[in-house]
Amino acid sequence: MNGPALKSDNAAALTVRNLRVGFGLAEPVVRGVSFAVAPGECLAIVGESGSGKSVTARSLLGLAGTNSRVSADRLEFSGQNVLGLTDRAWQTRRGKDVGLVLQDALVSLDPLRPIGREIADSLRLHTTLGAAGRARRVLELLDAVGLPHPELQVRKLSGQLSGGERQRALIAAAIALNPPLLIADEPTTALDVTVQAQILALLEQITGAGTAVLLISHDLAVVSRVAHRVAVMYDGQLVETGPTAQVLGSPQHEQSRRMVAAIPADKPRGTRLSPSARPDAPRTPSIPDTPSTPDTPSSLSTSSSLSTSTNFRAGVSLESTVVLEAIGLSKSFRRPDGTSQLAVDDVSFALHHGSTLGIVGESGSGKTTVARLLLALLAPEHGEVRVFGEPWSAASEKTRRGLRASVGAIYQDALGSFDPRWSVAEILTDALNLRHERGAPHTTTRLTSLLDEVGLAPTVLPRRPLELSGGQRQRVGIARALAGRPEILICDEPVSSLDVTVQAQVLDLLDDVQRERGLSLIFISHDLGVVQHISDQIAVMRDGRIVEIGPAERVFAAPQHPYSAQLLAAVPRRPV
Repeated sequence: MNGPALKSDNAAALTVRNLRVGFGLAEPVVRGVSFAVAPGECLAIVGESGSGKSVTARSLLGLAGTNSRVSADRLEFSGQNVLGLTDRAWQTRRGKDVGLVLQDALVSLDPLRPIGREIADSLRLHTTLGAAGRARRVLELLDAVGLPHPELQVRKLSGQLSGGERQRALIAAAIALNPPLLIADEPTTALDVTVQAQILALLEQITGAGTAVLLISHDLAVVSRVAHRVAVMYDGQLVETGPTAQVLGSPQHEQSRRMVAAIPADKPRGTRLSPSARPDAPRTPSIPDTPSTPDTPSSLSTSSSLSTSTNFRAGVSLESTVVLEAIGLSKSFRRPDGTSQLAVDDVSFALHHGSTLGIVGESGSGKTTVARLLLALLAPEHGEVRVFGEPWSAASEKTRRGLRASVGAIYQDALGSFDPRWSVAEILTDALNLRHERGAPHTTTRLTSLLDEVGLAPTVLPRRPLELSGGQRQRVGIARALAGRPEILICDEPVSSLDVTVQAQVLDLLDDVQRERGLSLIFISHDLGVVQHISDQIAVMRDGRIVEIGPAERVFAAPQHPYSAQLLAAVPRRPV
C-alpha cells in the first residue's frame, strides 16, 4: 500500500487496523483493511460497486448487520476502543462520537416529523439543553449548513424539501453534537452539479473546522475537490493510498489507473473510457459547428424534413438531416394546492441524424418532462414534436404505433423498468415481439445476437433482473431499447446511478452502437462531465426553458449564458 504511514497515536480521530468483515459462512468481503483519519483531515475511500467500501463504513458504526462477522486488530475513535460494543453502547456513541451522512436523505429522515424536531432529538437525548436552547441550536445548525430561512424550514417535513435541502438537513443532524468524526457515504450521488458543489463546500467547511471526515464515493472528480488523501478499494482490500493529487494524478495500481481513465470529463468525443474488445469504427460525422443564441437555436434554422421512406432513412450521409424536432413545447402541472407550475416553457430544438444532443440542467429544470414529451408519454399544451418530418405528438396513438419502434428509450432505473418476475430472455423476447415464438431456435439466435451487441454473454438469458449487477441490468435495458431497431434513442439519466467504471462501459457501448447503427441520441443528464464527453450539441435548461444551445465544444469552452457558466464553474475537476 502506498502513501504515508498509519497514525499510531491517540491523536487520530479514527484508527482502523486489519478490519475484516464477513457475512454468514461466506468468505470475508472486507479483508485486512487498515487506515487512520486525523482531525481536520478528509480521507476518501473510492472503489467500484461491490468493492466493500460501504460495508467498511457501516462496520465502523456497528451497523454491519446481525449476520455479520466483524473483527479487527484495532478499531478506535479518538484513542478509545469500540470493538465489541453492544447495540445499546453503540447508540450512545453514534451522533456523539461519530456522525453519519448517507446518500438518500429522503429515506434517512423521518417523513412524518419536521426536520427541526428530528435534529432536536439528538440534542434532547445527549445534552442538558432545555427546549428553548435546543430550538436555538437547531436554527444555528441549519444556518451553518446553508439552509435558507431556517426559521421556516424547521417546520417542514423532509418530503417538502428539495434534494439539496434534505441533504443539508441530514448533515445538520449528523453534526449536531459536534462529533470529532463524520462518515459520509456517497453524500452527493444523484445530486445535480450546483447542489453537489454546495454540499462539497459544506464538507470542506466542516473539515476546516477540525472535524475528521471519512468520505465514501465512486466519483473521483468529487473526491478530488474535498479529500486530502485517497484510498482505492478493490475486492475488499485497499490497493493504493496516498495524497489525492498523487493517487488521481499519477495512479500506480492497475485498478486506480482504470478508474482514473474512466472519468469522462474533458475526454474528447469518441475517446474510449474502458478496455474493450470491440473494434473501433469511424464515427458518423457530427452536425456542422454553426453559431447559435439562446433565443434562436441554430438547429431550427437548418432543420429540414425527413421522409419516412425506409430507403431514405437508411442512408449513410445524413448527418445534416433532422430526425426529431421539438417546436415550441410547453407543459404545466397542477400542484397539490391547486396552482399551476410551468414545467416546460417554449422549448425548441432539432436532433440530426447520427448525432447526440445533450440536455443538461439542475433538478426541476424540466429535462425529464421534455423526455416524456418527446416519447409522447405526455401531451404538450402548446407546440409539437415531429419525427422524421411527420407529426408525432399531435398524431393519434394508432398512427404513432407504426413509428414506435423507431423511437427507443433508456431509463435511469433499469431495475424499476423491468418486470422482476421475467427472465432476461422473456424481457428481450417481449421487446422483439416474439412472444408467440418463445423457445424457437431462431428466437434464441436473435436474443444471443442482441446480447452480443451490448457485450453480454448468453448465460444471462435465464437470469432475472435482481440476479444481475447494475451494469448488467443497464446493458439489458439498452438491449431492450435496441430490439426494435430504433433510429432515435431518448436516454434519461442512463448512467447516473452507476459507478465510474461501469458508467464508462455503458458510455462506450452507446458510442459503439451509435457508430454501427447510425443512431441519433437525446442524452439527458445532470452530470456535465458525462454530457461533455458524449454530446455533439448541448442544450442548457433552466426553469423549463432552454437558455443556451450550441456545439458541445463551444458551450464548454465559452458559455454565452451566465447560468451555463455557473453550471460549468460548479463541476469538480480531478488534479491533472
